[in-house]
Amino acid sequence: MQIEKFSYDNNIVKQFSIATIVWGFVGMLVGLIIAIQLYFPAANLGIPYTTFGRIRPLHTNAVIFAFVGNMIFAGVYYSLQRLCKARMFSDFLSKFHFWGWQLIIVAAAITLPLGLTTSKEYAELEWPIDIMIAVVWVAFGINMFGTIIKRREEHMYVAIWFYIATFVTVTILHIVNSIEIPVSFLKSYPVYAGVQDALVQWWYGHNAVAFFLTTPYLGLMYYFLPKAAERPVYSYRLSILHFWALIFIYIWAGPHHLLYTALPDWAQSLGTVFSIMLIAPSWGGMLNGLLTLRGAWDKVREDPVLKFMVVAVTAYGMATFEGPMLSLKNVNAISHYTDWTIAHVHVGALGWNGLLTFGILYWLIPKMWNTKLYSRKLANSHFWIATLGIVFYVVPMYWSGITQSLMWKQFTELGLLQYPNFLETTLQIIPMHVIRSIGGALYLSGMFMMVYNLAMTAKQGKFIKDEEAEAYPLVKSEDKLKRGMIHRYLEKRPVKFALLSTVVILIGGLVEAIPTFIVESNIPTISSVKPYSPLELHGRDIYIREGCNACHSQMVRPFRSETERYGEYSKAGEFVYDHPFLWGSKRTGPDLHRVGGKYSNLWHYLHMEDPAQMSPGSIMPSYKWLLTRRIDTAETAAKISALRSIGTPYEKGYEKFANEDLMKQANTIADDLLNNGIPVDPDNEIIALIAYLQRLGTDIKVEKKGE
Repeated sequence: MQIEKFSYDNNIVKQFSIATIVWGFVGMLVGLIIAIQLYFPAANLGIPYTTFGRIRPLHTNAVIFAFVGNMIFAGVYYSLQRLCKARMFSDFLSKFHFWGWQLIIVAAAITLPLGLTTSKEYAELEWPIDIMIAVVWVAFGINMFGTIIKRREEHMYVAIWFYIATFVTVTILHIVNSIEIPVSFLKSYPVYAGVQDALVQWWYGHNAVAFFLTTPYLGLMYYFLPKAAERPVYSYRLSILHFWALIFIYIWAGPHHLLYTALPDWAQSLGTVFSIMLIAPSWGGMLNGLLTLRGAWDKVREDPVLKFMVVAVTAYGMATFEGPMLSLKNVNAISHYTDWTIAHVHVGALGWNGLLTFGILYWLIPKMWNTKLYSRKLANSHFWIATLGIVFYVVPMYWSGITQSLMWKQFTELGLLQYPNFLETTLQIIPMHVIRSIGGALYLSGMFMMVYNLAMTAKQGKFIKDEEAEAYPLVKSEDKLKRGMIHRYLEKRPVKFALLSTVVILIGGLVEAIPTFIVESNIPTISSVKPYSPLELHGRDIYIREGCNACHSQMVRPFRSETERYGEYSKAGEFVYDHPFLWGSKRTGPDLHRVGGKYSNLWHYLHMEDPAQMSPGSIMPSYKWLLTRRIDTAETAAKISALRSIGTPYEKGYEKFANEDLMKQANTIADDLLNNGIPVDPDNEIIALIAYLQRLGTDIKVEKKGE
C-alpha cells in the first residue's frame, strides 16, 4: 500500500477565524450599547435604528451566529480535515460557505436595525435571508459529509459525531421554524399561531442553544482540549453515552421556556422532566473534558490556552446544572421574566462559548503561522480580565433578578401589592445594570488584548496556506454488526450514523408537536376572540418592528401577584389569531396583555412621545418618529390575504375595502386625541399602535360584559 500525499486547507480556517474576531467585536459592542441604554435610554441618540428594541436582536444574532458561528466553522474546518486525514471535499464550497455566511450576517446587520424582523427569538431574520441561510447551510453540509466520505481514517472520532448531529438537527430546526407566508419582499407571517407558534418557537429557540451553541462546541472541546493538554480523551465509553443521551434528551426540553403560560400542562411537564434528566449527559460531557486533563493539571497553572478551556468547560457545567434547576416550576415561578435568565444565558455565552473560543484561537493561530504565541503573559492577563468581566456581569444580574421577582410578588399585610407601580421595581435595579455594563466593558477590553497578541503572533510567523500531510488510503473492512461492537460499526458508516441521529432527535419534537397541533382540546376556542382589525394589524406590526416584545411580555401567568397587577390570567384561546405569538421572555417593562382600555388614547400618545412625562424616571426610550410616520396602507390588502391563507377568518374580498375600515377606526382615535388638544393625522403610525394597544386583552372583557 502506497502512502498518499495531500494538503490541508488552512486558508478557510484563517478566514473564519478572522471573521470570528471581527463579528465578536461587533456583537459585544452592541451588547454593551444596549446594556447602557437600560439605565441611559438617551444613548440611542433619538434614532430609531439604534434603539434597544431594534438592536437587541442584532446583539444576539451577532454573538450567536456571527461570533460563535464563525468559530464553529473555523474549528470544524481545521479539525475535520485532520480527523479524516483529507483535504475538504470542495475548495469552492468552502469559499461559497464563507462568503455566503458573511453575506447573511451583513444582511442581518442591515435589516434588524431597520425593524425588518419576524420577532421570533434567535430567528428574527425575514424569509429571503432564511432561504439564504438554508442554501449556505446545505453547502456546508455537503462539504462536511463529502470530506467524511473520502476520509482516510476508518473510524469517525467523537468530535465528528457532534458535527453530524449539529448539521442534521439545525437543518430540521431552521426549516420547521421558518415556515412562513410572505406578505412582501421583506415581510412575512409564520404559519403557526398563538400556542402552537410558541411551542415551535421555543422548540427551535431552546435547541438552537443546544445544537448551535452546545453540540458543535462539544465537538471542538473533544478535539482541541486533548490537543492542548497533550492527553487522550478520558473515556471513549463516556463519550458514547454523552453523545446519544444528550441529543435524545435535549430536544424534549424546549417547553421549559413556557412554564405557567397557556401551553398545555402536559407539554410543560414533559419539558420539566427531560430538563432534569439533561443534567446527566451534560455533566458526563463536562467530566469527560475535565478528566482529560488528568496528569496535566500542572500545565493549567502556566498555559493560558488550558486556563481558558478549563474555565469554559466549568462554565458549561454550571450552566447545564442551572438550566434544569430553572426548569423546576417553583424556581421558574421566581426566575422567569427577570434578569436571572439573563445571568444564566451569559454564563453559557461568555463562559462556555466565549472562553473556549479564546482558548482555541490562542492554540490555533500559532499552529497555522508555525510559530509560538507572542505573549503568554498578555494571554494570561486576557484570561483574568475576561473572567473578572463575567463575574461583574452575572453576579449583579442574579441579584437584580431575585430583587425583581421578590418586589413583583410582595404583598402588604392588608393583601395589597407592596409595589403596585412596576416602575418602582425597575428603578431599584438600575445600580445592578450599571455594574453589569462595567462587566461587559471588561470582557470586551480583553478582546483588544487578544487581537494585539494574535496579530503580533501572526507577524512573527509565516502563514501555512496549504499544510502538507500524508497518510495511507482507507481500506474499508467488511465487518458485520456484532453485539458489543455496535458503535464501532456505526463509526465506520457516516450515512447510517447521520440517519440514526436524525431519528433520535426527531422523537421528542414529534411527541410534543403533533398532539398540540391536532388535539383541539389543547387550545379551547373563545367565541368572542376575533381577528385584528386592519388598523390593529398595522399597529401590531409596528409593535413587532420596534421590538416592544423585547421588554414587554403578553402573558399574564396564573399567580395572585400577576392577576392583581395585570388582570385575568391569559387563556390559550386568546392567541389563535396571533401570527406570530408575542408572549416575550423578559419584563424590563410591565406585561401588556391586559393593557387594552387601561389608559386613555391621550396617555398612550404622550407616553410614546416621551415616556418620562407620564412615568417619571422611566427608562423606556421616546418613540417620537411614530408621531409623524405614515401607515403603509398599500400593504393592507396583502396582509389580510396572507393571514386569510393561513387560517384567519377574514371574509373573502375583505382586503378590497379593509382600508375603509382602517380609516374609520383611525378617525375615531384621531378625533379623541383632537378633543384632548392633540392634533394628529389619522394615518400616522401612532394611531395604529394606540389601536393595537387598546385592543390587547379586551376579548375576554367583552365576553364578560356579554354574560
